[in-house]
Amino acid sequence: MRTRKEELADNLQDVKERIVSAAQSVNRDPAEINLIVVTKTFPISDVEILRELGESNFGENRDQEAAPKAEAITATWHFQGQIQSNKIKSICEWADVIHSISSAKEILKFAQSPRKHQVFLQVSLDGEVARGGARPADLAQLADLVNESNNLELLGLMAVAPLGVDPKNAFSDLAQINQGFASQFPNSKYLSAGMSGDFEAAIKFGATHIRVGSSILGSRSPH
Repeated sequence: MRTRKEELADNLQDVKERIVSAAQSVNRDPAEINLIVVTKTFPISDVEILRELGESNFGENRDQEAAPKAEAITATWHFQGQIQSNKIKSICEWADVIHSISSAKEILKFAQSPRKHQVFLQVSLDGEVARGGARPADLAQLADLVNESNNLELLGLMAVAPLGVDPKNAFSDLAQINQGFASQFPNSKYLSAGMSGDFEAAIKFGATHIRVGSSILGSRSPH
């Protein structure tokens, strides 16, 4: 029977081989792809093993679960869930990178943090802003707000492929949105897109940061 470390190492190797294959299929350098291991619902012991295996970027979407992990383990911590206003102060204490900013109100609150944060603006690909993400037409205004802050650094855009939509079509739309955005904001060099079920499609359409959980850690128990 495999140990947990052997299981995680094998899964991690498989994901990395798939990253290389997807990148090379569109003549991209695999080194451009930043893997964020999503550890939500999994214990600190798994994060410790992944650190031993060389991983240093971890993603969480629940503040109350992430805070103790980040306190216990030195790494780059990414917050990628829907943002609750009353949690922003706490998120600021542990998260280094925020992937899911989608409103001026959130930007202004994060800008009050005493520490610097790198941020992605989340764009909605289906117009359902209630489910997270700003409309493409609102991105420039939000980017200006980020750039006016002294302690927020705009990395780029983030998106989640809508349910029931072919990820290739979703990420094709995202690539077009991102091209226009990056031409307007040339310092916006990165694109956060793709999860366990669709990261290869995201890479083919320009993703630089992929957020992979179950393909590495296994199926989650309901939480």
